[in-house]
Amino acid sequence: MAIGQALAALCSSKTLIPRSFLSSSSASARPRGVRLACSSWSLPSPSPEIGISDTHALRRTVEAFDPRIPLAEALTPPSSWYTDPSFFAFEFERVFLRGWQAVGYTEQIKNPHDFFTGRLGNVEFVICRDANGDLRAFHNVCRHHASLLASGSGQKSCFVCPYHGWTYGLDGALLKATRITGIKNFNKDEFGLMPLSVATWGPFVLINLDKDTVPQQNFANDLVHNEWLGSASDIISNDGIDSSLKHVCRREYTIRCNWKVFCDNYLDGGYHVPYAHGGLASGLKLDSYSTLIFEKVSIQRCEGASVDEDDFDRLGSKAVYAFIYPNFMINRYGPWLDTNLVIPLGSTNCQVIFDYFLDHSLLDDKVFIERSLKESERVQVEDIALCEGVQRGLESPAYCSGRYAPSVEMAMHHFHCLLHACLNDL
Repeated sequence: MAIGQALAALCSSKTLIPRSFLSSSSASARPRGVRLACSSWSLPSPSPEIGISDTHALRRTVEAFDPRIPLAEALTPPSSWYTDPSFFAFEFERVFLRGWQAVGYTEQIKNPHDFFTGRLGNVEFVICRDANGDLRAFHNVCRHHASLLASGSGQKSCFVCPYHGWTYGLDGALLKATRITGIKNFNKDEFGLMPLSVATWGPFVLINLDKDTVPQQNFANDLVHNEWLGSASDIISNDGIDSSLKHVCRREYTIRCNWKVFCDNYLDGGYHVPYAHGGLASGLKLDSYSTLIFEKVSIQRCEGASVDEDDFDRLGSKAVYAFIYPNFMINRYGPWLDTNLVIPLGSTNCQVIFDYFLDHSLLDDKVFIERSLKESERVQVEDIALCEGVQRGLESPAYCSGRYAPSVEMAMHHFHCLLHACLNDL
């Protein structure tokens, strides 16, 4: 079938799965670009089980994108991947509740008794270091009557349930169950906190919520590296992704677009930069842009433009942009490292969490820090406008699928192929 015919066929059946077979998990939209004060984040709950006939409909939707077609001939995924609440619910379970997920940075749990909390779907978690400095992760749920144990971040010597006072050690053991006189068939050792798999790589904290794996704490780092980064691990490390930089600040944005729209924007090989980011483009040699593809990672590189000695220069001699499937981005440029964590909030909304890290030699240079963050903020506002415009276009009846620019959008195509592989596991 010719590409034009295939595109017409997709347009004639734009919504390929009925919206009724799964309940919508979309969250209420917040105003564009609003920053959130909380340090933890959440995702919607996974979908209910899918029936046989619904599975057939899902398969047709997934197969509307064919990863076997060469990049120069391929169509992008249909717009229903970005707009349909039913597809989002299915995608969430397949993509975000399997494998390793970045959830924080090691500075948050640097010392014994440090902890922070978060939420992935219906999984409330707490990550901490116990009195011996060992890294731990648990479901943040009391075993008595399901109250959340902790919130935010900080230091604790134990977790005390705010509801009925049940107390747990930082190793998860139940230390005290209050007012249980007369209880029968109760073994305190069987009511500790439920563990989760947790590990670190460089400055990042990872957890794995896969229900088919046995939770393991202080996971062997080499195993995590192989699964999370694969053969890209060394090259990412060599490009300055390390633990020596100091965390400066966190900024959070809520955007009215599907989470994949933000990822696609990141992965277009700098295609949009000269058209949308004039300030950023002036600091980069865009003709030097290159892209490397690995198992679950893509790395984009670009040389920095020459500047006069007295000019402000936050980008340095090169910029490196690493995308780690499915939703984590690491950006290294000049003395800065920042990360972008994209959190789905529904089929047409997402949250993006930026964490900024800086070389120790510049921590006292308040003017440089303030100006750098202002420049970064301008780029984020420009990207928000782009992404929200794309989402509105995806929801238009005039659009169903597009094409790739083969010379620059190979990382985006790689992302879509990885998604297809996860979604095709029906």
